[in-house]
Amino acid sequence: MSLRLLSLVVLFTSFIGANVRAEVRMPGFFGDHMVIQQQKEIRVWGWADPGDSVAVALGNSRTKSVADDAGRWDATLPAMEAGKEPLALKVEASNKIEFKDVLIGEVWLCSGQSNMEWMVANSTNGAAEVAAADHPLLRHIAIAKRPSNVPLDDVTAPWQVCSPETAGGFTACGYFMARQLQKELGVPIGLIHSSWGGTRIEPWTPPVGFEHVEALDGIYQSVLSRTPGTSQSRKLIDQHIVATQAWLETAEQAVAAGGLPDASPSYPESLVPFKTHQDPTMLYNGMIHAMVGYPIRGAIWYQGESNHGEGALYTEKMKALIGGWRQIWDQGDFPFYFVQIAPFQYGAENPEVLATFWEAQSAATEIPNTAMVVTNDIATLNDIHPPNKQDVGYRLALLALKNDYGRDVVAHSPTMASMEVLDRGIKIMFDNTGGGLKTRDGNSATHFEVIGAGSGGYQPATVAIEGDAIVLTSDKCEQPVAFRFAWDKVATPNLVGGTGLPVGAFRDGEEPSFLNQLPIGKDYRLVYDVDLAKLGNSIAYDVDESDSAGAFSKIGYLLELRSNGESDQSVFVAVAAFTDDAKKIGIPTAASNAMFQQTFSSMDVYSNVTGIVTGTSIDTGNIEFWPNNYGQGNEAKVRGASSSQFDFGDAVAQPVNGYGSMQIHNFGAKQTVFAINHWSDGASADIGIGNNTSGNSDWTFTANAANYSKKRLRVFVK
Repeated sequence: MSLRLLSLVVLFTSFIGANVRAEVRMPGFFGDHMVIQQQKEIRVWGWADPGDSVAVALGNSRTKSVADDAGRWDATLPAMEAGKEPLALKVEASNKIEFKDVLIGEVWLCSGQSNMEWMVANSTNGAAEVAAADHPLLRHIAIAKRPSNVPLDDVTAPWQVCSPETAGGFTACGYFMARQLQKELGVPIGLIHSSWGGTRIEPWTPPVGFEHVEALDGIYQSVLSRTPGTSQSRKLIDQHIVATQAWLETAEQAVAAGGLPDASPSYPESLVPFKTHQDPTMLYNGMIHAMVGYPIRGAIWYQGESNHGEGALYTEKMKALIGGWRQIWDQGDFPFYFVQIAPFQYGAENPEVLATFWEAQSAATEIPNTAMVVTNDIATLNDIHPPNKQDVGYRLALLALKNDYGRDVVAHSPTMASMEVLDRGIKIMFDNTGGGLKTRDGNSATHFEVIGAGSGGYQPATVAIEGDAIVLTSDKCEQPVAFRFAWDKVATPNLVGGTGLPVGAFRDGEEPSFLNQLPIGKDYRLVYDVDLAKLGNSIAYDVDESDSAGAFSKIGYLLELRSNGESDQSVFVAVAAFTDDAKKIGIPTAASNAMFQQTFSSMDVYSNVTGIVTGTSIDTGNIEFWPNNYGQGNEAKVRGASSSQFDFGDAVAQPVNGYGSMQIHNFGAKQTVFAINHWSDGASADIGIGNNTSGNSDWTFTANAANYSKKRLRVFVK
């Protein structure tokens, strides 16, 4: 090709390029069959060439916009009332876009983890539900799973008209809510479904949400350091650059001198971008941000299983999520309704962990314009995904109908209004009873417990229903001062309001201290009291009443420990008397001539230590009391014990005045209740409550006594 011809080609190509214009376009979730929120200004936006004029029309409503220097244009149309007549949304600049079958109605954002993702087809009677799902005014859009380090301005997803061919894949909670709303309101309903199974709450939260919750400042600072352009990120980068430049100079000098340079400065971990869909802001960025500004009526949320071990901190995270979404949407405090996660076994986890999470979810209803659906009556204890999503959706619809659409319905579960301590009981008054309390099965109300001085912890309560109130009493708690309800991970209580809405887990009152709860005040008398800081070859008891102990049928051991900066740990364990000699029930020194290894068919355990199996008449207790050395061999053939590790089935060895073991176990739970070993070594003795998690489970060889600022043992007889 000649030079002249080449020049002409380049000139022609440049001319064509200069006249090519970018077509007007819109976010990928605008489309045929979409539903637009009624009674709110209608925001429409997209991209075009800078300076382009963009005309927008929806039905008979029209407006214009001009693309800014970045090519972004925004247009606002007047609010419209809901209608069943399909409209066309038309956008025109250098090209034309037209979306058909657009409806004006009610739009709800549906988000969370797998229980929100759960499909209609997998719900109870799924096949029949799908076959009957002929609701052309109900529309659904599902946002693709896409995490992102930066906010995405565009997502692509089609709107689907509800029919037996499409409804099986809809979010079940959203669908059953929308079906009820449409039945009551007679208007189109649009569902924006953006959820991801197994996800935590943090990835759905925008940065501004974390910013305004003090308890989550650590997360907020972590987000800022990973966000390009922030002062935190810039400071860290500058520091790293300075450190690296200094290293380069010294490295060059070291090499020039024939040596090796030191290792270069590591790139700061706090600058490394988030990597997974579980990291903070990642799903907000990828699955929510692009829709911000699209008018909605409100949001529904079903999530928490992946955060359920966090207790009260979850309330703070809900504040961040809800406050963050509301701020960026700029629609005020739009409705936010959420679902209390269902009872579930969660393996060997402490039964109270889930109860404290339920309490945290309930506390989130203090956020304005929020409410919670209780689900403890429709759980499937062996399935973290209860298939009955019909009742979940119906209850969500009730909340919206009452709070947002002015319907006179009972929508909220009964909640405590007040508590009164009576002479021998507790009276609880309720709000939102829907005509009075009852039980859904006609039996006595279940899962209430009371506690008081000397009650030995919480005791089952008898419940008397008196209209909008209940009265709790217990033969095992003479003067209850506090109560709790459904305080167990598998609790499926039967107390409901007049319309059948269940009462959720809650508690109130001032619990007595752990020591005041113990049943030792009138039934037991103290024999020994010893500060374990005084341990040695001989034991110097602070109290020794062994000479006057008298006859006894049970022996109780109270061990109290305190580590610096941690909560006090206490355990009280009572077993049938294994000797009639009070001189042998204290620490089993060689001088006491005490040596016992036996099981118990009835053992009582009370403790404030998480994980300790508590209860009365436990039939798998055993003790290992001796001053001797001992080995791992399970010569006593204790069920489940190891023959190669120190645990609850060890073997006595010589010499008699050896290492020493004072241990009580629950071999059925493979658990040490408490252990005091090697007392002759004083500050290097072994002491612990529960299983030791970083060595021998019975605390052998831990030499940790000095770690406790308080260590006290008391021995009682009954």
